[in-house]
Amino acid sequence: MTHVRISDAARFLGVSDDTVRRWISAGSLTSTTDASGRMAVEGRELAAFSQQQARAAADTSGTSSSARNRFVGLVTAVKTDTVMAQVELQCGPFRVVSLMSSEAVDELGLEPGSVAVAVIKSTNVIVESLEGHS
Repeated sequence: MTHVRISDAARFLGVSDDTVRRWISAGSLTSTTDASGRMAVEGRELAAFSQQQARAAADTSGTSSSARNRFVGLVTAVKTDTVMAQVELQCGPFRVVSLMSSEAVDELGLEPGSVAVAVIKSTNVIVESLEGHS
């Protein structure tokens, strides 16, 4: 069973250690102790809690798609040359970077401050384990 220390849980949730302790005091999370005797949260419970706490902006585009990973966000940067462009979006707590043609950027009217939807459909997603690194 994986145990996540309070400081790491706070970092993963994007809050302070004190906020995690308040959630424990309020009964929203259950504390335990890790192998070193420090206060921790069981990994599965923390994962479920993080999903409940996630607050993504609603996708109101009305577009139907087979892609399940749709992130609504704000364009924060656009770097273009004569052929290609790099577009950065802030989608809730996530930074999404896309490479596309400069022509597509112009056609979509993308500029910092624009609202856009990052649609991610991939058969190649790399996941690395951080087990034992906390």
